[in-house]
Order: sequence, then structure tokens, then C-alpha cells
Amino acid sequence: MGGLAFTRVFALALAFALAGCATTAPVPDPVQAALDRAGLPAESLGFVLQPLDASRPALRRRADDAMAPASTMKLVTATVALDRLGINHRGRTELLAAAEPRDGIIDGPLILRGGADPDLDWPALWWLLRQLRERGVREVRGGLVVDRTLFNPTRFDLGLPPFDEAPEFAYNVIPDALHFNGSLLDIELRAMDTGVAARSLPALTGLSVDASAMTLSERPCKDWDEDWKPAELRREGEGKGEGWRLALRGAFPRGCRQLAPLQLVDRQWLVTHAVRQLWAELGGVMGPGDVEAAAPAGAVVLASHRGRPLAEELRGIMKSSDNALTRLLYLQLGAQAARPGEATLPAAERAVRDWLAAHGIDTSALVLDNGSGLSRSERVSPALLAGVLRAGQAGGQAPELLATLPVAGLDGTLSRRLKDTAAAGKARLKTGTLRDAVGLAGFVPDANGRPWVFVALLNHPEAARKGRPVLDALVDWVAAQR
Repeated sequence: MGGLAFTRVFALALAFALAGCATTAPVPDPVQAALDRAGLPAESLGFVLQPLDASRPALRRRADDAMAPASTMKLVTATVALDRLGINHRGRTELLAAAEPRDGIIDGPLILRGGADPDLDWPALWWLLRQLRERGVREVRGGLVVDRTLFNPTRFDLGLPPFDEAPEFAYNVIPDALHFNGSLLDIELRAMDTGVAARSLPALTGLSVDASAMTLSERPCKDWDEDWKPAELRREGEGKGEGWRLALRGAFPRGCRQLAPLQLVDRQWLVTHAVRQLWAELGGVMGPGDVEAAAPAGAVVLASHRGRPLAEELRGIMKSSDNALTRLLYLQLGAQAARPGEATLPAAERAVRDWLAAHGIDTSALVLDNGSGLSRSERVSPALLAGVLRAGQAGGQAPELLATLPVAGLDGTLSRRLKDTAAAGKARLKTGTLRDAVGLAGFVPDANGRPWVFVALLNHPEAARKGRPVLDALVDWVAAQR
């Protein structure tokens, strides 16, 4: 083992030892003042703070308690995925047929197989179909088979109660192996003199959008979704086939125009209509009958699309705190680890727990659900998150992991926070927010430029409304240490 590697391993071991023997730390005075201003009890706050080089003992408060992590949970999924799947892991989408086309004809259905591709959007689907046309295929005599069998079950969203009262918004999407356009359809909303106009982009045959029930409000445009009410999707009328009418409700700001990606139509309907419409526009013909099923053994791959490498994908996931793509990544861990016939979610949990155990991280406080933190049940301890951060920085993927974290005052979910503090432009922290939980976890350089492992979780019914200034005060306090 080289000298530098030995030094890093020794520092990691010493950090764990010091963290284990540290006593409960008092809340720093500026942080207590922030708690008092917010009317929050000190017991709501848990943290682990320590220089990465272990040159000082860890400061620990509620360090081993099971706490709601909100989106700081994404650090666990991202760190394990980088190690287990690798920085170059890519999701893949394929077009297949039971046999090679002959004379420009697929004598049977076209198969669209999902491989957890995070970048399968409208242009990617167009390019898949364009590849088919470039091969000379002009006719598909069967319909479309959609294969989502990478995950077991294929549709986790079916029968699951919504997380909150806004299931149509992107943060609430429950992914599957296909994940076409994130299961979202863009809806353009425009305030007119007498009401609201709306349309889908792209326009889809068989779907009309009606905003006649929407009214105009005086809210600023940035708060356009504050008066949104659940939309209603219903058939246009008896005997009209697959025609659907999407009735929008609520209020929309005057003078405003928004393009909103929303989960308003069934994902199977969306992808089958998207394929058929794009195929027709490319001059192709497709027979009737669309189903969801597994591709037959021996099916031939005719075209493919690959998503970005994981290291690139994670930068967007972590900086924007994308729940759906984190859940997709968590399911990929499960798909890789699953034994024959095993469900994907239990396999993903086993993969995460095995990784934590291999790194000597105590999992007694861990409760896993979907790996994204968008959960009322998920729990971690501050010590567990600190252990993940240390292990991640000691691993070969440390630069990639660090690059995914939002930078204080500059980008991602921290772009508007900590701007006028010593941490601005330096601290790299994953944020987390639920109604009753907020968190920050990552690395904060102190006044000497020495990085600290920083984990702070605050759980309280008023956490989302009042807790962020408390965590920011703790970041500022660490940044001032010498």
C-alpha cells in the first residue's frame, strides 16, 4: 500500500474511533440562537461534525438516533451505486423483434424494452425509430409490446397510494424500467384576457386539453402552482375509441405562461401513442394491438439508445434532488443484486445494507423504502450518513461523488442559500426537505480550508417552515472554525 493510501486509510480508521468515543456535544451558541428564533427545541437537531482528517474529535448530538433524512438519503443511494454499478454504468433502451425484418417488414410486433435509461425522452425515442427506418423497415404488422421486466414487479406505481396531494408533479413520479420522458407530458399554460389556454406539447392524437374551468389569479408567475387543483381525465364520449379529455382546474396567474411537465395520463397510453405517432410521422405503418409483456427469448435487437454514464447522470440527480431518477437508480441496484425470482426492492435494500456492512457502518438506525428520501418511513442516523461520506471520500469514486453535491450559494438546491457566509462557493452539501424534516450533509471547509464531514438533521413538525436557518447557522459556525 502506498504512503498516501495508507495515510487516508489510517485517517478514516481514526475518524471512526474518535466518533465512537465522543460525548454529546452542546449546541453552538449561534445555532442555539437560531433555534430560539425559530421556536424549535434543541432536541429536534442531530449532527455529526468532524474534520475529514480526524485532527479533532467528532462533535456528536443525537448521532445514533434514527431520524428522517429527507433527500440527504440520496447520498446513500448515490455512494453505493457509484461503487457497485461503476461510474460508466448506463441505462439502455432497445427496439427488438422476434425475428429479423424481411423486405422492410416486421412480421409481428415491435418490442420496446426498457433498461432503466434516464435519458429516454422524445428526441431519444424519435432517434430509435429513425434507426429502424434507416434500416429500411417501413411496416410493423403486429402492434407494440412494451417490456418493463427489468424490475419485479414491472409497475411499482400501481395500487400505491400517493405520497401527498400532488401526485401529478414530477417529484412524485414512481419510475419503472422504461421511464419514457419521466412518465411526464408537457402542458403549456397561458393566461389570456378572459381565462386560461392550455395544450399538450407535443400534441397527441386522441388527447384534448381543456382549461375552461380555470380562473385567473393575482399571484406572481413563479407561484403558478399554488392554486393548482387535481385535473380530471375522462373519455371524450361513448363510442369514440381512445379519445381522452384532460380537464384542468384551479387558478393561474395573470400575464403568466408556463410549460409544466406533469404526470396526467397513463404511462402505457403515453408511450404507445408516442411510438405510433412518431412512427407514422417517419412514414411507417403499424398494425393494431399494444400490450405490456416480456420480449420473447431470442428476440433480435434492431436499434438501441444508451443513457449518460452514471457519474454524469448523478450530477443532475443530486444537484436538483431528482426523486424519480434516484428511485430508478435504487431499483438498478436491486436489479443487479436480485436472485432469480426475487423482487427488486428487497434486493436493492440488501445491496445497500451489504455495502454499509462491508464498510463497517452501523445500520441499526436504517430504514429503507425507495432510496430517495421522499418517504415518511425512511430513517438514518447522523452517524450513518457521516460514515457514508467518509467511506465515499476514501473510495476510488471520491472526485465523482464530490462533484455531484450542490455548492453553497452557487448551484443546485443551494443556489439561494448561504450566499453571504464564509461557506459560500466552498461548502458542498446535499439538501433534504420534507414537511417535518430538513437536512444537510456533505463537506464544509473551515477557516483554514480543512474540509469537515458535516451531517445535520432536524426533525420537527415545523421543520420545513422554520428549520433551514438553523442548519445554515451550523454550516456558518463550522466554516468559522480554526
